[in-house]
Amino acid sequence: MTISLSLTVNGKPVTAQIEPHTLLVQFLREQRRLTGTHVGCDTAQCGACTVHLNGRAVKSCNTLAAQCDGMSVTTIEGLAAANNNGNSNGNGAMHPMQAAFRECHGLQCGFCTPGMVMSAVALVNEKPGLTEADVRANLDGNLCRCTGYHNIVKAVLAGAEGMQTTTAQPAAAV
Repeated sequence: MTISLSLTVNGKPVTAQIEPHTLLVQFLREQRRLTGTHVGCDTAQCGACTVHLNGRAVKSCNTLAAQCDGMSVTTIEGLAAANNNGNSNGNGAMHPMQAAFRECHGLQCGFCTPGMVMSAVALVNEKPGLTEADVRANLDGNLCRCTGYHNIVKAVLAGAEGMQTTTAQPAAAV
């Protein structure tokens, strides 16, 4: 038995037939071929599968795709094409958080990076004016096996500044 699923993925409407037990991470990776959402632990412990569901960071390995019917999902692939207001920037530029992770060396092997970036963007959107302590406390559900988190924390704080700068810039005249 399959069920119909209609949702928005990275700004585009999607309709699909899925098994009722299909996890969101499976739907994204296997049916949509959005492989930036990683499967790390299958138990919602590592955060590698983090995506935004209606703007909120969720772990897609323990979310049924059917629960997302009518909702909006943003993956790491969609973040690159959108600014922090969710509007397409059209120029292929990285999101400020992605750029900060690159500039601050907030990654090593890269496996945890998509989930870290998605969690960090949601954190900044929920709590502007972050401190280092805020970042450390709020990224506790995202595991990195390579680093001591120092550069990740630096990257999140730099990304937060970049997101505020992007938001504060006036719209260009057309």
